[in-house]
Amino acid sequence: MCEDHQEDGRGGLARRALFVTGAAAALTLGSVSFASAADGDQETRTVRGTLPPGSPDFVYVPVEIPAGVREIKVAYTYDRPAVPAGTTGNALDIGVFDDRGTELGGRGFRGWSGGARTEFFLRADDATPGYLPGPVREGTWHIALGPYTVAPQGLAYEITITLTYGEPGEAARPVYPPERAKGRGRAWYRGDCHLHSWYSDGRRTPAEIGALARAAGLDFINSSDHNTHSAHAHWADVAGDDLLVMLGEEITTRNGHVVALGTDPGTFIDWRYRARDNRFGRFARQIRRAGGLVVPAHPHATCVGCNWKFGFGEADAVEVWNGPYTPDDEVTLADWDSMLVASVRGERGWIPAMGSSDAHRDPDAVGSPQTVVLADDLTRQAIQEGIRAGRSYIAESARLALSFRASGGRGEHAGIGERLAVGRDTPVTVRLEVTGAPRCTVRFVTDQGVLHTSAPLPVAGAGVVEWRTTPSYAAYVRAELRHEAAAGPLPGPLAAFTNPVFLGR
Repeated sequence: MCEDHQEDGRGGLARRALFVTGAAAALTLGSVSFASAADGDQETRTVRGTLPPGSPDFVYVPVEIPAGVREIKVAYTYDRPAVPAGTTGNALDIGVFDDRGTELGGRGFRGWSGGARTEFFLRADDATPGYLPGPVREGTWHIALGPYTVAPQGLAYEITITLTYGEPGEAARPVYPPERAKGRGRAWYRGDCHLHSWYSDGRRTPAEIGALARAAGLDFINSSDHNTHSAHAHWADVAGDDLLVMLGEEITTRNGHVVALGTDPGTFIDWRYRARDNRFGRFARQIRRAGGLVVPAHPHATCVGCNWKFGFGEADAVEVWNGPYTPDDEVTLADWDSMLVASVRGERGWIPAMGSSDAHRDPDAVGSPQTVVLADDLTRQAIQEGIRAGRSYIAESARLALSFRASGGRGEHAGIGERLAVGRDTPVTVRLEVTGAPRCTVRFVTDQGVLHTSAPLPVAGAGVVEWRTTPSYAAYVRAELRHEAAAGPLPGPLAAFTNPVFLGR
């Protein structure tokens, strides 16, 4: 049972009991009402309630907004009781939808801060980061609560809603970054497509992220704040001839996260569904209609709700390496390699790999790792085409650069993401040239597994490694550069890896 209490700021209190079923996707509580007031006046209401274990993913608190409201401000708190070891405690996210409603994929979204903030405001000319400025129109608004995890004792919360009356301010017209930077023609461009600013749960401003991206040697970045596009209008001053800023979102569902990479400015993608709801395909198509790529993020991450459960049928690429290289990245790399094997059996098309920093705050390093893309120019479309085609490799930093290709006996050659169309028994030479990888070991990985391992590269970090094979022996070859292992037979952490070169017709 969910108990809900409302206090009007003048001592009045109403109690309502609402029964919740664990199978429900959402619950709507009783309405909070306000009376009209004079310009400059404020009115406050306080709502208290308790959510039980097994609560639905989203709980909506309707708020009846009268005419003449200039600003709405919401603050909330909730209890965090001690829980037994191995049991999740309370975590409660928050956001808001306006008078256009809470329909999935609808137009009512006005902001989301998850668990990153304890209060927010919005009005016509300004809003808390994560929220969209705009008029506070008369009608039914909804405060959205997301009980991410609930302790066995339940989750007791308190919400304070304050309306300020008066004439609305003048709304600013959003300005978005350009879709083109000054490129070098067809060249290799370095980027980080998974970054968080203070417009979700990051602690850096767009300007700070831009400075770090330039210092990391990046050519492009992608804005990907959790469940909000509110940052889109705040990147124009960060972009420049030397830095392409693409716009997107990290759609953070209860069954995994997906990066919308390079969508049209102002695009919002809803996240309020699970794999069992069979809704993901609809929103993946929306990402593509908005000009973006669908990139499942950190598929084997261990945080609650982070593990990817939607399958890869809608993916344009997959984030194989996320932030500092850890065991869950190793699992994702092996899983991705298995998908490559399935692709050469003709069971499905292949999905290119990516790597991104997922940087939120210090000491998270922007551009570590980074995706290095062969693109026709430094534009949104050209970068996306290179990523979608798999003409890319992933490196731990801009210090590391490589060239990887396969060639046949008659001058045929193919690079990363391409196919060397030669006969099954044609001798093929695979060649990797690398700089910036001191003492790293090179491994050539095929559909059979690791078929060649080099001696460690010199301390200078530069070297050339060649290997000979045939398409009948290796349907594809990809390269891995690994740091020296600290101990034992397991390979060391990645310094870089490539998308494959496919062999055979």
